[in-house]
Amino acid sequence: METLEKITIGEYVAKDFRTAALFSKYGIDFCCKGNRTVDEVCEKKAVKPEDLQVEIEAILNTKSDSGIDFNAWPLDLLADYIEKTHHRYVEEKTPTLLQFLDKLCKVHGASHPELFEINELFKGCAGELAQHMKKEELMLFPFIKKMVTASISDELIAQPHFGTVKNPIAMMMAEHEAEGDRFAKIVELTNNYTPPADACNTYKVTFAMLQEFEQDLHKHIHLENNILFPKAEALEKEFAAQ
Repeated sequence: METLEKITIGEYVAKDFRTAALFSKYGIDFCCKGNRTVDEVCEKKAVKPEDLQVEIEAILNTKSDSGIDFNAWPLDLLADYIEKTHHRYVEEKTPTLLQFLDKLCKVHGASHPELFEINELFKGCAGELAQHMKKEELMLFPFIKKMVTASISDELIAQPHFGTVKNPIAMMMAEHEAEGDRFAKIVELTNNYTPPADACNTYKVTFAMLQEFEQDLHKHIHLENNILFPKAEALEKEFAAQ
Protein backbone atom coordinates (compact mmCIF):
# COMPACT_ATOMS: atom_id res chain seq x y z
CA MET A 1 0.00 0.00 0.00
CA GLU A 2 1.26 3.48 -0.84
CA THR A 3 2.15 5.53 2.22
CA LEU A 4 0.45 8.68 3.43
CA GLU A 5 3.67 10.62 3.04
CA LYS A 6 3.85 9.97 -0.71
CA ILE A 7 0.28 10.31 -1.99
CA THR A 8 -1.06 13.83 -2.43
CA ILE A 9 -4.66 14.94 -2.04
CA GLY A 10 -4.79 15.71 -5.75
CA GLU A 11 -3.64 12.19 -6.62
CA TYR A 12 -6.39 10.69 -4.48
CA VAL A 13 -9.02 12.80 -6.25
CA ALA A 14 -7.48 11.88 -9.62
CA LYS A 15 -7.91 8.20 -8.67
CA ASP A 16 -11.53 8.65 -7.58
CA PHE A 17 -13.39 11.97 -7.71
CA ARG A 18 -15.73 10.76 -4.95
CA THR A 19 -12.93 11.56 -2.49
CA ALA A 20 -13.42 15.25 -3.36
CA ALA A 21 -16.63 15.33 -1.29
CA LEU A 22 -14.75 13.88 1.68
CA PHE A 23 -11.99 16.49 1.48
CA SER A 24 -14.57 19.26 1.07
CA LYS A 25 -16.30 18.04 4.24
CA TYR A 26 -13.12 18.78 6.17
CA GLY A 27 -12.50 22.07 4.35
CA ILE A 28 -9.49 20.62 2.52
CA ASP A 29 -8.66 22.26 -0.82
CA PHE A 30 -8.13 19.38 -3.28
CA CYS A 31 -7.74 21.45 -6.44
CA CYS A 32 -5.59 24.58 -6.06
CA LYS A 33 -3.62 23.10 -3.15
CA GLY A 34 -3.89 19.46 -4.14
CA ASN A 35 -0.13 18.91 -3.99
CA ARG A 36 -0.19 18.38 -0.20
CA THR A 37 -0.17 14.98 1.50
CA VAL A 38 -2.79 13.66 3.92
CA ASP A 39 -0.41 14.23 6.82
CA GLU A 40 0.15 17.86 5.81
CA VAL A 41 -3.53 18.76 5.49
CA CYS A 42 -4.48 16.90 8.66
CA GLU A 43 -1.93 18.87 10.64
CA LYS A 44 -3.47 22.14 9.45
CA LYS A 45 -7.06 21.00 10.00
CA ALA A 46 -6.51 19.22 13.35
CA VAL A 47 -7.75 15.94 11.88
CA LYS A 48 -6.21 12.57 12.71
CA PRO A 49 -4.45 11.25 9.56
CA GLU A 50 -5.37 7.65 10.35
CA ASP A 51 -9.08 8.56 10.65
CA LEU A 52 -9.06 10.39 7.31
CA GLN A 53 -7.16 7.53 5.70
CA VAL A 54 -9.83 5.06 6.81
CA GLU A 55 -12.51 7.20 5.16
CA ILE A 56 -10.44 7.54 1.98
CA GLU A 57 -9.87 3.79 1.74
CA ALA A 58 -13.58 3.12 2.32
CA ILE A 59 -14.39 5.27 -0.72
CA LEU A 60 -11.66 3.77 -2.90
CA ASN A 61 -12.76 0.22 -2.02
CA THR A 62 -16.43 0.89 -2.88
CA LYS A 63 -17.36 0.35 -6.50
CA SER A 64 -19.13 3.15 -8.31
CA ASP A 65 -20.98 2.72 -11.59
CA SER A 66 -21.50 6.46 -12.06
CA GLY A 67 -17.91 7.65 -11.69
CA ILE A 68 -16.06 8.74 -14.83
CA ASP A 69 -12.41 7.71 -14.91
CA PHE A 70 -10.94 10.92 -16.31
CA ASN A 71 -7.51 9.59 -15.39
CA ALA A 72 -7.83 7.02 -18.18
CA TRP A 73 -8.87 9.49 -20.88
CA PRO A 74 -6.54 10.51 -23.73
CA LEU A 75 -5.20 14.02 -23.10
CA ASP A 76 -6.74 15.53 -26.24
CA LEU A 77 -10.17 14.24 -25.23
CA LEU A 78 -9.74 15.55 -21.69
CA ALA A 79 -8.71 19.00 -22.98
CA ASP A 80 -11.79 19.09 -25.22
CA TYR A 81 -14.01 18.03 -22.32
CA ILE A 82 -12.65 20.76 -20.05
CA GLU A 83 -13.18 23.39 -22.71
CA LYS A 84 -16.66 22.30 -23.77
CA THR A 85 -17.91 21.55 -20.23
CA HIS A 86 -16.18 23.81 -17.73
CA HIS A 87 -15.07 26.73 -19.91
CA ARG A 88 -18.53 26.88 -21.43
CA TYR A 89 -20.12 26.75 -17.96
CA VAL A 90 -18.12 29.81 -16.88
CA GLU A 91 -19.07 31.68 -20.06
CA GLU A 92 -22.75 30.87 -19.63
CA LYS A 93 -23.14 31.55 -15.90
CA THR A 94 -20.95 34.64 -15.51
CA PRO A 95 -23.27 37.24 -17.13
CA THR A 96 -26.26 36.17 -15.01
CA LEU A 97 -24.26 36.21 -11.79
CA LEU A 98 -22.85 39.66 -12.56
CA GLN A 99 -26.35 40.95 -13.22
CA PHE A 100 -27.78 39.44 -10.02
CA LEU A 101 -24.90 40.69 -7.86
CA ASP A 102 -25.31 44.22 -9.20
CA LYS A 103 -29.02 44.04 -8.38
CA LEU A 104 -28.35 42.80 -4.84
CA CYS A 105 -25.94 45.66 -4.22
CA LYS A 106 -28.57 48.20 -5.29
CA VAL A 107 -31.43 46.66 -3.31
CA HIS A 108 -29.70 45.20 -0.24
CA GLY A 109 -26.30 46.92 -0.16
CA ALA A 110 -27.29 49.42 2.53
CA SER A 111 -28.15 46.70 5.04
CA HIS A 112 -25.59 44.17 3.79
CA PRO A 113 -22.46 46.12 2.77
CA GLU A 114 -20.47 42.88 2.33
CA LEU A 115 -22.34 42.47 -0.96
CA PHE A 116 -20.20 45.19 -2.54
CA GLU A 117 -17.01 43.29 -1.79
CA ILE A 118 -18.55 40.01 -2.97
CA ASN A 119 -19.54 41.74 -6.19
CA GLU A 120 -16.05 43.15 -6.75
CA LEU A 121 -14.44 39.80 -6.01
CA PHE A 122 -16.65 38.00 -8.52
CA LYS A 123 -16.10 40.69 -11.15
CA GLY A 124 -12.37 40.19 -10.72
CA CYS A 125 -12.81 36.44 -10.99
CA ALA A 126 -14.92 36.75 -14.14
CA GLY A 127 -12.38 38.98 -15.86
CA GLU A 128 -9.37 36.86 -14.92
CA LEU A 129 -11.06 33.57 -15.84
CA ALA A 130 -12.04 34.90 -19.27
CA GLN A 131 -8.39 35.72 -20.05
CA HIS A 132 -7.16 32.52 -18.40
CA MET A 133 -9.43 30.27 -20.47
CA LYS A 134 -8.43 31.98 -23.73
CA LYS A 135 -4.75 31.36 -22.97
CA GLU A 136 -5.54 27.69 -22.47
CA GLU A 137 -7.71 27.45 -25.58
CA LEU A 138 -5.32 29.32 -27.90
CA MET A 139 -1.92 28.28 -26.56
CA LEU A 140 -1.73 25.41 -24.06
CA PHE A 141 -4.50 23.04 -25.15
CA PRO A 142 -3.55 23.12 -28.88
CA PHE A 143 0.03 22.19 -27.99
CA ILE A 144 -1.13 19.31 -25.79
CA LYS A 145 -3.31 18.03 -28.65
CA LYS A 146 -0.37 18.41 -31.05
CA MET A 147 1.78 16.28 -28.73
CA VAL A 148 -0.92 13.59 -28.60
CA THR A 149 -1.19 13.51 -32.41
CA ALA A 150 2.58 13.33 -32.81
CA SER A 151 2.78 10.55 -30.24
CA ILE A 152 0.18 8.46 -32.09
CA SER A 153 1.87 8.95 -35.48
CA ASP A 154 5.35 8.50 -33.98
CA GLU A 155 6.54 11.88 -35.22
CA LEU A 156 8.83 14.48 -33.69
CA ILE A 157 7.39 17.79 -32.57
CA ALA A 158 8.88 21.27 -32.87
CA GLN A 159 9.67 23.12 -29.67
CA PRO A 160 6.91 25.66 -28.93
CA HIS A 161 7.58 29.40 -28.64
CA PHE A 162 7.08 29.14 -24.86
CA GLY A 163 10.01 26.73 -24.59
CA THR A 164 8.52 23.93 -22.54
CA VAL A 165 4.96 23.06 -21.59
CA LYS A 166 5.99 23.56 -17.97
CA ASN A 167 6.03 27.35 -18.49
CA PRO A 168 2.35 27.92 -19.42
CA ILE A 169 1.34 25.20 -16.94
CA ALA A 170 3.11 27.04 -14.12
CA MET A 171 1.28 30.22 -15.13
CA MET A 172 -2.10 28.46 -15.28
CA MET A 173 -1.58 26.85 -11.87
CA ALA A 174 -0.64 30.18 -10.29
CA GLU A 175 -3.82 31.69 -11.73
CA HIS A 176 -5.85 28.74 -10.46
CA GLU A 177 -4.53 29.35 -6.96
CA ALA A 178 -5.38 33.06 -7.18
CA GLU A 179 -9.00 32.26 -8.09
CA GLY A 180 -9.18 29.63 -5.36
CA ASP A 181 -8.08 32.27 -2.84
CA ARG A 182 -10.58 34.75 -4.23
CA PHE A 183 -13.45 32.29 -3.84
CA ALA A 184 -12.30 31.41 -0.32
CA LYS A 185 -12.92 35.06 0.53
CA ILE A 186 -16.36 34.91 -1.11
CA VAL A 187 -17.18 31.84 1.00
CA GLU A 188 -16.19 33.76 4.12
CA LEU A 189 -18.20 36.88 3.20
CA THR A 190 -21.32 34.86 2.32
CA ASN A 191 -21.07 32.77 5.50
CA ASN A 192 -20.63 29.66 3.34
CA TYR A 193 -23.37 30.82 0.95
CA THR A 194 -25.97 31.23 3.70
CA PRO A 195 -28.54 33.92 2.79
CA PRO A 196 -29.52 36.30 5.62
CA ALA A 197 -32.97 36.20 7.21
CA ASP A 198 -34.23 39.13 5.09
CA ALA A 199 -33.02 37.62 1.79
CA CYS A 200 -35.34 37.82 -1.20
CA ASN A 201 -35.56 35.06 -3.81
CA THR A 202 -32.93 36.72 -6.00
CA TYR A 203 -30.60 36.84 -3.00
CA LYS A 204 -31.08 33.12 -2.34
CA VAL A 205 -30.70 32.18 -6.00
CA THR A 206 -27.53 34.26 -6.35
CA PHE A 207 -25.87 32.61 -3.36
CA ALA A 208 -26.88 29.16 -4.66
CA MET A 209 -25.45 30.03 -8.08
CA LEU A 210 -22.20 31.27 -6.53
CA GLN A 211 -21.87 28.00 -4.62
CA GLU A 212 -22.50 25.96 -7.76
CA PHE A 213 -19.99 28.12 -9.66
CA GLU A 214 -17.33 27.42 -7.03
CA GLN A 215 -18.05 23.67 -7.09
CA ASP A 216 -17.72 23.59 -10.87
CA LEU A 217 -14.50 25.61 -10.65
CA HIS A 218 -13.08 23.06 -8.20
CA LYS A 219 -13.80 20.21 -10.65
CA HIS A 220 -12.40 22.29 -13.51
CA ILE A 221 -9.14 23.06 -11.69
CA HIS A 222 -8.83 19.50 -10.40
CA LEU A 223 -8.97 18.04 -13.92
CA GLU A 224 -6.22 20.39 -15.04
CA ASN A 225 -3.91 20.52 -12.01
CA ASN A 226 -4.11 16.87 -11.02
CA ILE A 227 -4.58 15.05 -14.34
CA LEU A 228 -4.10 17.06 -17.55
CA PHE A 229 -1.03 19.09 -16.58
CA PRO A 230 1.10 16.33 -14.97
CA LYS A 231 0.38 14.01 -17.91
CA ALA A 232 1.20 16.75 -20.43
CA GLU A 233 4.56 17.27 -18.74
CA ALA A 234 5.20 13.52 -18.77
CA LEU A 235 4.33 13.31 -22.48
CA GLU A 236 6.70 16.15 -23.28
CA LYS A 237 9.48 14.28 -21.45
CA GLU A 238 8.91 11.31 -23.76
CA PHE A 239 9.62 13.53 -26.80
CA ALA A 240 12.72 14.95 -25.11
CA ALA A 241 14.01 11.43 -24.58
CA GLN A 242 13.76 10.56 -28.28
